[in-house]
Amino acid sequence: MAKSLAQMRYHILTTDYDGTIAENEKVSQATLEALLRLKATGRYLILVTGRELGPLQAIFPEYTIFDLIVAENGALIYNPANLQKILLGERPTDSFIQALKEKGIPLSVGEVIVATWEPHQDAVLEAIKVAGLEHQVIFNKGAIMILPPGVNKATGLHRALKELNLSEHNAVAVGDAENDNAMLQVVECAVAVGNALPQLKANADWVAPGERGEGVSELISQIILDDLAILDPKLSRYYLEIGKQADGASYEISPYGNNILLAGTSGCGKTTLAAAFIGKLIEKKYQFCLIDPEGDYQDLAGAITIGDSSQPPLIDHVIKVLSQPAENAIVCFLAIPLSHRPVYFKKLRCALTELRKNTGHPHFIIIDEAHHLMPKENTVNFNDFPEDFTNIFAITTQPDLLCPDFLKRINVVLAMGESPAQTIVSFAVASGNEIILPDTGKFQKRDVLVWRKEPGSISVIKSSEPGQFLMRHKRKYASGDMYSNSFYFTGPSHKLNLKANNLMIFIQMAAGIDDETWLYHLHRHDYSKWFRNSVKDPKLSLRSEAIENDEPNAALSRKEIFSLILNRYTLPA
Repeated sequence: MAKSLAQMRYHILTTDYDGTIAENEKVSQATLEALLRLKATGRYLILVTGRELGPLQAIFPEYTIFDLIVAENGALIYNPANLQKILLGERPTDSFIQALKEKGIPLSVGEVIVATWEPHQDAVLEAIKVAGLEHQVIFNKGAIMILPPGVNKATGLHRALKELNLSEHNAVAVGDAENDNAMLQVVECAVAVGNALPQLKANADWVAPGERGEGVSELISQIILDDLAILDPKLSRYYLEIGKQADGASYEISPYGNNILLAGTSGCGKTTLAAAFIGKLIEKKYQFCLIDPEGDYQDLAGAITIGDSSQPPLIDHVIKVLSQPAENAIVCFLAIPLSHRPVYFKKLRCALTELRKNTGHPHFIIIDEAHHLMPKENTVNFNDFPEDFTNIFAITTQPDLLCPDFLKRINVVLAMGESPAQTIVSFAVASGNEIILPDTGKFQKRDVLVWRKEPGSISVIKSSEPGQFLMRHKRKYASGDMYSNSFYFTGPSHKLNLKANNLMIFIQMAAGIDDETWLYHLHRHDYSKWFRNSVKDPKLSLRSEAIENDEPNAALSRKEIFSLILNRYTLPA
């Protein structure tokens, strides 16, 4: 059975055109019908293509089924509903274009993009050098695209999602070629069609059995069937660390599908664990709304605080902030009398439910002192949430103080303090769960007793310590120009001279070069040296050095280094 809007993880399908939904420039009727079936579920469709807009419209008259079109490999955003265009760069100068024509290079000139075909890449690179331009060259199955620095399918998709107030965490992307890699790297779930290049398949979370439109139709059927829940185990890069196991390994949970209860007496470390969890959300760019009844989180970096000790939070203001997926909100209840808080919280909950139904975010609702907002006396207070509404992180001193209807929805309990086993027992009685506790021995400071409904396990872990909350907005390194500190792909014979003047362009170029060139720099430890000396990121350098030492496979080492970069750096706003 298809999921309701309020519980969907994936609200957006973003797809390439040629070789993905289209074969020989045409989209079949079966593929069109599949796209329309997905749209009928309330989801958005975004087309991301290297094609220029005019020629695309000429060969694909049904383009209006898409909510937005990202054309020219990310350089142009087009809204079919209002005909609005947004350009994300400027076309090269007329003199540069004329210089290419004088070299006898066949050209297609768009509003930003200039394109040609192999084997003209050397002449194009030489012309860029002579003209003193910072434009980049992107490859796509024999096509050569000349674009402004930092413009690719990932940046174009990011801007399109921003126009719709949607998040990459609620998007699944599907493609087939080199230039699709940037787009697939930034969405929650990356899919390759059966005819995709081997490198793209290696980087994808799932490869559809069918080719082109048939593969996209298979993906759509799976989205409608289970919202791609079957692929969650493959998305462990997004899992959130709760603490460390006895052997030092991370204890992690999926960022989707869990309702978490953190319980324990005052002063046992709940706030520290909660702060560490919030830090992980910020690090991985999952949006949260934190309900703060006591004003404990007002100085938390990385979020906007709404309300204070004298002014109650305005719900419209909360929703306005959270409508922007890059913003987090702390909702302070200090000015609301204790007896009025459950009713006020219910109104806020309804508004958050509606926002999540339409957009998929906020990704987490964190409720401190949850027994003040959902007390056990108010048994009807929680019943208007969808039955399997998820991604709630509630904090309380005692589980039995909470509304039983809410407790029945909990599937992860984190118990802390002097008697965490008793806390688990208290939860079991109040929620109606049968929990058998093993002998876990004596507890130490920061120990957490973890119960998970599936697979019915009990674990003891050491809670995480909070780190830096603010995301790494190092725009110069992520999407600006590093000038003399840029990375150069030369290859073993030094026949290449491809300049990556920031991390996003590094990923784009690295995805398109041959394995020999990639491994040449990998074995020389050029990547970790660049991250350390030029990007000034010792942690990224150390982690990439480990990959250079231990992963000889070109496709896997690419994927791992790309993931390291994207997990630490944001896209341009």
